[in-house]
Amino acid sequence: MAPQISRGRVSIVVLLASLVLPLLFPECYYSSVFIASAAAPESDVDLLEFPLNLEYLEAEFFLFGSLGYGLDVVAPNLTEGGPPPIGARLARLDSLVRDIILQFGFQEVGHLRAIKSTVRGFPRPLLDLSTASFAKVMNSAFGRPLVPPFDPYANSINYLLASYVIPYVGLTGYVGANPLLQNATSKRLVAGLLGVESGQDAVIRALLYEYRTLSVQPYNVTVAEFTNRISMLRNNLGGSGLKDEGLVVPREQGAEGRVTGNILVGDKDSLSYPRTPREILRIIYGGGDEHVPGGFYPKGASGRIAKYYLKTT
Repeated sequence: MAPQISRGRVSIVVLLASLVLPLLFPECYYSSVFIASAAAPESDVDLLEFPLNLEYLEAEFFLFGSLGYGLDVVAPNLTEGGPPPIGARLARLDSLVRDIILQFGFQEVGHLRAIKSTVRGFPRPLLDLSTASFAKVMNSAFGRPLVPPFDPYANSINYLLASYVIPYVGLTGYVGANPLLQNATSKRLVAGLLGVESGQDAVIRALLYEYRTLSVQPYNVTVAEFTNRISMLRNNLGGSGLKDEGLVVPREQGAEGRVTGNILVGDKDSLSYPRTPREILRIIYGGGDEHVPGGFYPKGASGRIAKYYLKTT
């Protein structure tokens, strides 16, 4: 007579296997799970590779803005032969802003290297950093064409407003990814990236906050209103409620409901908001649809997560 295996023992074996297999074979395990469930991939590798899309964008925008050239000169090995960005150029910056943006650019080089030292990564995707690309973002934010079209490279204020568009999105992505990560190495990396991305966003917001009442010419719209419009646009595109706030907010929305100044974004407990890769794609593609490339990524973002959504149109 064949030996009988109790349901209790089977349950214990299944439980142990589910706990041990991901540790022994993380990539294989997660790949099989996601193929079987037909869900978007979210293994540590996938979640660490996805932010490369934004790190490439930030590196090129900051390097070109401060130096007039980008990764192809500064760190060509990191591009892996990916196409050069469209329309990126040197910005007319004052000495302080140029110094800060140059530091940001080199910080992004380090971020790319750190991620690629941990996971395989992918070549630089095609990026559209042209004046027309940023003008389209601003037109969407205001619900009408700005005349003349917004030029991010025209002066320091314009460049800082354009910079306001970028790092915060990556910041919220790292906040959202952190609790999903499985191992300590991944969590350490994301914590380190999040710290510097948060710092960059804080510096940009602080610089703009000083000029919050300044009228941006020739539009006769204040700096604060620009930031509010950009934040509202990202909320609308992300499609997941309030996760973004401008520099000046209603008092009840400020820290502890006591201030209208909003130099850092946070929820009711002043904690950073999280975003999923799906929400981020909706924002960076500019159309609110993670399946349809556009915006800063005319051919779409790279990595398994982004390509999953492109394939499920």
